This record gives sequence, C-alpha cells and structure tokens, in this order.
Amino acid sequence: MRIIHLFVIAVLVFAAAYVYRIKMESTVRTEKVLRLHADIREQRDAIATLRAEWAKLDAPMRLQGLAERHLKLQPMAAQQFDNLKNLPDRPPSFARPGTPDPIGAMLNTIDPADVAVTGSIPAPEAQQ
Repeated sequence: MRIIHLFVIAVLVFAAAYVYRIKMESTVRTEKVLRLHADIREQRDAIATLRAEWAKLDAPMRLQGLAERHLKLQPMAAQQFDNLKNLPDRPPSFARPGTPDPIGAMLNTIDPADVAVTGSIPAPEAQQ
C-alpha cells in the first residue's frame, strides 16, 4: 500500500513538473509573439515615416523649385525644331532586293478562322 502511495505521489510530482514546464514554454512563446508584434509595429511605423518622407521629397512644387534653382533650363522655342529635309538619309537596307518580307510572310500564313475573338471586335460571323 505504501508503494502505491509513493508511486502516486511521484506521478503527481512528475505531472506538476510537466504542467509547469508547459506553462513556462507557453509564457516564453507568448513573450516572443508580443516581441514580434512590437517589431512589426515598429517596422510599420518606419515604413509610414519613409512614405511620408518620400511624399515630401517627391512633391511637384519642391521638384519645380529645385529644377529652377539648380538647372539652367529654358522653355522650348519653335525655332529649335528643324525641317524634315534636314534629316539624315535612311540607313541602307540589309535585305536582298526581291526577297519577301519574312514577317509579312508569317502574317499571311495565319488563317483568320483560327484567330480567337477577344471581344474587342465582332466575330467574323457577326460581321456578315
């Protein structure tokens, strides 16, 4: 009988130690989760601060002022455009004369019946 009592007491002590260990692990994990939530909050605050700074730096009026202060830009005048006759000549063609256009040949091989209708144009049957 005394052996059973000692066994039951040992089991109770073991169970209490096991429950205490589980409680401590859950406390540690809860603290870890709270730290992660705090880190997330800090990162979100940092992102919000950076977005606010970016909006300030990217403001059109600020950029206009910087451009006027640091760049020597002037409005374009109509005299700055040149005539088409002054354009350079077209570069030479590297295709042999008389050879068919390879892209045009590929386009001609496409069967209109195989083309999927996207809805932006009516189907060929609806056009007739």
